[in-house]
Amino acid sequence: MTGSFLDDPALIAPPRTVRIPFDDGSFVLRSPEPLKPYARCIGEWLDHWAAETPDAPAFSERAADGGWRSLTWRQAREQVGRVAQSLLGLKLLPQAPVVVLSDNAIDHLLLMLAAMHVGRAVCTVSSAYCRLTKDHTKIHGILNTLGPALVYASDAKVYGPAIASAGLHAVTVFSQGAKDFPGALGFDSLLRTAEGPAVQAAFETITPDTHAKYLLTSGSTGHPKVVINTHRMLCANQQMIAQAWRFLDTEKPVLVDWLPWSHTFGGNHNLNMVLRNGGHLVIDEGRPAPGLIETSARNLAEIQPTIYFNVPRGLDLLLPILEADDAMARRFFERLRVVFYAGAALPQATWDRLQALARRIRGSEVWLTTSWGSTETSPAITSAHWRLEKAGVIGLPLPGTELKFIPNRGKLEMRVRGVNIFPGYRDAPELTAKAFDAEGYYCIGDAGLLANEAHPERGVVFNGRVAEDFKLTTGTWVSVGTLRVRVVSALAPYAQDVVITGHDRDEVGVLVFPSPAAAQLSPDALADAVATALRGVKAGGGGSSQVPTRALILAEPPSTDAGEITDKGYINQRAVLARRAEQVQQLYAGGPGVIRP
Repeated sequence: MTGSFLDDPALIAPPRTVRIPFDDGSFVLRSPEPLKPYARCIGEWLDHWAAETPDAPAFSERAADGGWRSLTWRQAREQVGRVAQSLLGLKLLPQAPVVVLSDNAIDHLLLMLAAMHVGRAVCTVSSAYCRLTKDHTKIHGILNTLGPALVYASDAKVYGPAIASAGLHAVTVFSQGAKDFPGALGFDSLLRTAEGPAVQAAFETITPDTHAKYLLTSGSTGHPKVVINTHRMLCANQQMIAQAWRFLDTEKPVLVDWLPWSHTFGGNHNLNMVLRNGGHLVIDEGRPAPGLIETSARNLAEIQPTIYFNVPRGLDLLLPILEADDAMARRFFERLRVVFYAGAALPQATWDRLQALARRIRGSEVWLTTSWGSTETSPAITSAHWRLEKAGVIGLPLPGTELKFIPNRGKLEMRVRGVNIFPGYRDAPELTAKAFDAEGYYCIGDAGLLANEAHPERGVVFNGRVAEDFKLTTGTWVSVGTLRVRVVSALAPYAQDVVITGHDRDEVGVLVFPSPAAAQLSPDALADAVATALRGVKAGGGGSSQVPTRALILAEPPSTDAGEITDKGYINQRAVLARRAEQVQQLYAGGPGVIRP
């Protein structure tokens, strides 16, 4: 099934690229296929499917009674129109965004689509800033930077304290508890007004360059930057993806997805794929965390997605559940076209386990693939739209993008140009200017290389972030991204993740976040397993920059509140090193070896 699917050019575009070399050693890759026309704005997708497939399921979420709250495309469009009319009636401050502070939900979606439908930008902020901490300093800074016209959250009890103390002059809306928050509106009140001609009039004024969303970059290096996402970026990017995944034009995607809309992966790549192609998005209330991943597994077995998106940590946590329950695994794989990972590099050990499970359950491997991009690129720059043999390849440039490789610090720094690239950071002209080079390429900060120099159509291999890499005292550069993946694979299944250490030191070390499987071992046995894994890494070859000599097993899991782990589930290397400086000192206080918790 997988072979015939991937070998059919009517369903999947064959891998092709054009390489343009330059005298300085740099070169550009671009697709030979031109980008086809795309929608003017997000709302055109919604209007199309409400007319074309009005009774097809569009969006679903788990209801309080355990069933499902679902909307058809006609119902979604009708309710978006009502909310849009209410937004116009509120006479909100011009140019100010609608800001959402809570998790994925249908009310959240309706408000987001309604705002964009009348030309109002939306910014969804990670719920962790309110939900997981009582310190509201960060969220107050974000809100004051955004200057919202309206702030929405699901529950006044959870999000109200942060909003009340922010000093805002904005309309406040809650789905629950609005009556207990002075001056707040209930979300249901926005659904009571029928759509009038003003909605269509506002809709017609939207241009491709109208701001659709503001997304916040990770705040790992300071205050988050506000990334402008235009309708052109988002609509063009989905057209790019559809020209690689040609089956989307005839097969409606069914997604069971938890990935937060505060990030470009969930909010742009996945949600917009459903909107552009008239699919069905089931909002998964689970998460890649112990105690919550079980919820995701049940949802996946019940709904049976055709495309499954996750981050590597999510796959790591899901695999033991599926491996232990053949019936659930069979349901998971039954309709599945593709398993897609992004957000971080996938350890080869995770790849191998997933394919072994697929072979055992369905008799063939699943199409396991990925893409590469960022918040500023809306997000996909590349796509691996062919059969991959192992992890590491991030694909080839999609139609409409140009990917330039420039020698830098012994690597090839990647820069990108195209209609899916952001126009700049909101109200930050200096930051915007620094983000682009003289030729208009966005300096994304990642490095890559060709999987095969003689055959560029075999794809680009991700080679870490240029800014994360560091030098040992020997002057040798350490490629943090590639080494991290090697170490995590060697430590499987006992490491949730690792952080690479050694800046301005003689040797490379690792901080190890143990996985749930590690809890089954005694401290001595776990230390022995880590030592064995490090010997395996050394046996695999590489100089001092690719061979950790020491490890410290951490007792405390990564902290979301402290920024050590994002709500997409990956480790923030810089934040961990800053917060755990004492443990890094401990790691290097003695000789090589493994320090147990």
